[in-house]
Amino acid sequence: MNEMPFEKSQNSDDELQTEYRFDYQKAKPNRFAARSGTQQLTVVVLDEDVAQVFTTPESVNKDVKGVN
Repeated sequence: MNEMPFEKSQNSDDELQTEYRFDYQKAKPNRFAARSGTQQLTVVVLDEDVAQVFTTPESVNKDVKGVN
């Protein structure tokens, strides 16, 4: 095992370039991605005792920012 596994190739096409420039005008949409285009909404339902403490979204965010 005298050879290095990743020795330089004699073919310069195999070498990595320092920078790549992509032509995004030729790009195609991902056919496997969801195409709904609508934003999903996540709803969180709080227990009654928690909802009594956090009555507004602002109060939740205010208290969460202080916790770290």
